[in-house]
Amino acid sequence: MACLLGIDNGLTVSKAVIFDENGREIAAALRRVPQQIPQPRYVERDMAGLWRATAEAVAEALARSGRAPGDITAVAATAHGDGLYLLDQAAQPLGAGILSLDSRAADVVAGWQADGTAAAALARTGQEPHASAPSALLVWIARNQPERFARIGHVLACKDWIRFCLTGSIGTDLTEASTSFTDVSTQAYAADIPGIFGLGTLNLPEISRPDHVVGHVTEAAAALTGLRIGTPVVAGLHDVTASGLGIGGYGEGIVAIVAGTYSINETVTRQPLSDARWFCRNGIAPGEWNAMAISPASATNYDWLLDRTFGAERQATEAAGGSIHPQAAAELQAALARQSTLMFHPYLFGSPHGAGASAGFLGLRGWHDRGDMLRAVVEGIAFNHRLHVDALREGFAPREVRLTGGISRNPAIAQLFADVLNLPVTVPGTGEAAAWGAALCAGAGVGLYLSPRHGPPAPEGATFDPQPERAAEMARRYALHGEIAAQLAPIWPALEALAPEETA
Repeated sequence: MACLLGIDNGLTVSKAVIFDENGREIAAALRRVPQQIPQPRYVERDMAGLWRATAEAVAEALARSGRAPGDITAVAATAHGDGLYLLDQAAQPLGAGILSLDSRAADVVAGWQADGTAAAALARTGQEPHASAPSALLVWIARNQPERFARIGHVLACKDWIRFCLTGSIGTDLTEASTSFTDVSTQAYAADIPGIFGLGTLNLPEISRPDHVVGHVTEAAAALTGLRIGTPVVAGLHDVTASGLGIGGYGEGIVAIVAGTYSINETVTRQPLSDARWFCRNGIAPGEWNAMAISPASATNYDWLLDRTFGAERQATEAAGGSIHPQAAAELQAALARQSTLMFHPYLFGSPHGAGASAGFLGLRGWHDRGDMLRAVVEGIAFNHRLHVDALREGFAPREVRLTGGISRNPAIAQLFADVLNLPVTVPGTGEAAAWGAALCAGAGVGLYLSPRHGPPAPEGATFDPQPERAAEMARRYALHGEIAAQLAPIWPALEALAPEETA
């Protein structure tokens, strides 16, 4: 039976997952890829180190699979979107790769919001630029590192760098190309768009469909990964789209939600519809668009609270080979069963309300325990997803939700999402959604499937229907959540100004 390799490069980890053609996971391996934060707002990583880590993960997954290198029929990569991975004219890394958590270009974007550039970009590209958009980062580099800017040979995304390392070919795919410089109507580059941002001619990578074969594993890449020389490699795709595809959530009438570092909420449309509240980006095929409403305010808030309030128990449990999550789930379940005044805005690492918004508990009393705090954090995460889903509801007509991300494995949290969103929520059985989305593109590229959407269905999971009384209660709490945010809007900047260097 044919096997497919999906590579998933997130913000902290590089994974390699081998699937059989029926979608069964055979083996997986990962490597942590250190982030570099040389100063406030800079979030980078070494490009050569990323490739080494990825190659090691591939080699380990292949060894664990027990399969021969020739059994891998095709390879595809997915990775975090936005950010910037530059090559010079000799196709060598030009400085560190810049992650989508980077915010050095925030002032650039603020200027564009004030002078009308953002509105012009929305009209032409289907999205307003943000701090980690390639357009904003390139302008920042041009202004602050002109010598580096002058040496740019190729402008790539993360997964395009991995493709180059595997094959030696330079290019991108339809989904990734639309992060800054494509016409929202034609879905192709337009000569006038770089000029909107004050940029001159850019050497933008050739665009392929995510499931097109764009190269083959080179001798050098084979030596590092264990893959067979000549194994086909397809273009791959942006990880937001890959995750939706991998959980069976890529389609009209469905909102695919990823509760991870980012609050990701996306739906597919056959017509481009632009709005400042979402990115209207290319789908996996011409004539398809992916409306993506996103903010960096989701499950990392949950992990942060576990570290702070379950810290010693977590360390002891994990040292013994266990997990703290069952204990946290029990305390969360108990807190959900009682009334609470406690609320939380999950803006530890960013928000949909601008860079100045910060996190905070409100309604905290001396009798509240960490279970109550955990409930408030999880509710706040779900409320932030609802903010984005409500925006998508105004433009589209979603009937159901597909939910993935580590916290979705807790049935109480999945039920909470259903009640908060007042929509049926399905948690598919897909373990590595983004890697499987990439593998579907790989399989389609070599003819195993008619298209990435025609592969094996996502494994059946549990569906959670909203409970009317609970949904009504969550609607009241969500309204208060939004009212509090509105009241805090003028306060957040003043809080930030207390320690500008520490919060920059």
